[in-house]
Amino acid sequence: MSNGSSADLRTAIFLAAICGQTYVQYDNGGLFLMPDTYRLIGPIGASSYAGKEELFGFVLESDRGVIVAFRGTISPTDWITDMIAQQVAFKPAGKGCLAHRGFNDVYMSARDALFRLLSDTTPGKPVFVTGHSLGGALGTLAALDIALNRKPANLVVYTFGSPRVGDPAFARSYNAAVPVSFRIENEFDVVPHLPPLVYTSPKTDKTYYYMHVKEDVKRSFRNGSVGGNHVIGSYFADLAKDAPGFAAAICSGPPGWCPSN
Repeated sequence: MSNGSSADLRTAIFLAAICGQTYVQYDNGGLFLMPDTYRLIGPIGASSYAGKEELFGFVLESDRGVIVAFRGTISPTDWITDMIAQQVAFKPAGKGCLAHRGFNDVYMSARDALFRLLSDTTPGKPVFVTGHSLGGALGTLAALDIALNRKPANLVVYTFGSPRVGDPAFARSYNAAVPVSFRIENEFDVVPHLPPLVYTSPKTDKTYYYMHVKEDVKRSFRNGSVGGNHVIGSYFADLAKDAPGFAAAICSGPPGWCPSN
């Protein structure tokens, strides 16, 4: 990895591939490919801004650990959710932490079901939380919630192209509670720069302050468009270049489950 980060390249590649399947799940009515040795604990459903229930990811388990994966923005209502950058209290963290209203509302609609799924997993295993784009924001909220309210022995977070999620108090709380967390971002991806550090709501004229959570892991690739610089397939391909043999090996089990850009 870059910037002297302690992020594990192979874990990043594997979880980027997992994130790719959250989109397959959404596009195929809940059907998607799982890596060998993993089993599905259950899908994660959540309400979009329009109140429509959608698939937003899944929980998997293997002998190695538990994976909680969230997808990014696909449907038009997701784009509306991204735009609601006013902040509200993130209740699972207690008093003082504010989060992006749109991200908070989607996550809180999924929270009870997510915790029920986690209760169906084997205690004591490492929990890996991952997500891309909007899914990175949902994963960030979930990770703080899990750290504070389930207290797993080993919690590890990898997000890709995540936007900012909350205010400085939220970021401080997250950084203290989540022991291992890596926020992988392409320097040419616009999404990690949103919402802006200082955001004034056009509706209320109130000003909100945003701060990224730890640990920033910079990548650098250009794929010819705003979308090309952001899609999970581009992140996967960029990471895979640093470990092509490993990437090829995991993509064969089962064939076709790795994302393309």
